[in-house]
Amino acid sequence: MTKRYRVGVIGCGIGRSHIEEGYAAHPDKYEVAVLCDLDEARLNAVADEFNVKGRTRSSDELMAMADIDIIDICTPPAIHTKLILQALAAGKHVVCEKPLTGSLAELDEVVAAEKSAKGTLMPIYQYRYGDGVQQARRIIESGLAGKPYVGTAETLWKRDANYYDNPWRGKWATELGGTLMTHAIHLHDMLTYLMGPVERVFARTDTRVNNIEVEDCVSASLLMKNGALVSLTTTLGSQEEISRLRLAFENVTFESNHAAYSPGDGPWSILPANEEIGQKIDALLADMPPVGRRFTGQMEAFYHALEKGEPAPVRTSDARGSLELIAAIYHSSDTNSDVTLPITTGHPKYISWRP
Repeated sequence: MTKRYRVGVIGCGIGRSHIEEGYAAHPDKYEVAVLCDLDEARLNAVADEFNVKGRTRSSDELMAMADIDIIDICTPPAIHTKLILQALAAGKHVVCEKPLTGSLAELDEVVAAEKSAKGTLMPIYQYRYGDGVQQARRIIESGLAGKPYVGTAETLWKRDANYYDNPWRGKWATELGGTLMTHAIHLHDMLTYLMGPVERVFARTDTRVNNIEVEDCVSASLLMKNGALVSLTTTLGSQEEISRLRLAFENVTFESNHAAYSPGDGPWSILPANEEIGQKIDALLADMPPVGRRFTGQMEAFYHALEKGEPAPVRTSDARGSLELIAAIYHSSDTNSDVTLPITTGHPKYISWRP
């Protein structure tokens, strides 16, 4: 009989989506046993909705529960690192929302803790899961796509004063960044998931839409390590919410669906250069099984990795690429310069990308 993992979720905001899409969708694999939230009304509302008996307002109490296998961290970003280190020290498997840590220095602290930890850590990057993005990934990995040329990634969302009427949003100390950190981070991860790592960045950031500390508009130009040229655009002032990825390769052009919060879902536009390439793509995808979307797909992949004793399907190395890109964009905008990755010890943004 396969193991059914008992989960404790800290934070019932985005944590509710983790439960609904990720854990409740796999009742044979997971049991959400305990919820933790400082807001008692929200805690009880979500616990009642999903019939979760265990409830606490203390993360320390949850960490100490011997029968909890997985700690899922869905708190505001500023305390992610502390909770990750505490959960790993307690011998738990750990799932953590973005951003994984508040700096690259903190990320290296987490990586060091991972090496001796009993449990496995998985960052959340749910946009990697869905038929559209996984089909594109399969075509690219097969070599059929050929040489990568250019790409665009657009996160055009709407956030106004009501959204920022929250004590931790819009502030460097608690949100750790603006639209790069809280909105575009997942589409940018999807971009590098398909196009590979970034080599150089030139960018500008600005706060144009809301009366907040952090940025809500960004434009960036990337040189990828494979030579492709990519542009990133994000704003919180779009009257139509769109997440759109378009990638041009030698033999095929991909365009994601435009759903703001699920661009990994199919169908994607897959345009082959000619009929022969099209036939090869059709043959390659013919036996590909459906892929669970968003948290459903990621939690399923995590379960199989745990059962097989394999690394998590999304790893701290993936989080590093994501956070290095953010740090590079901030540094480029601050210094009006081209920034080379990776960002390591000694770089001005290694200890913190915050001003």
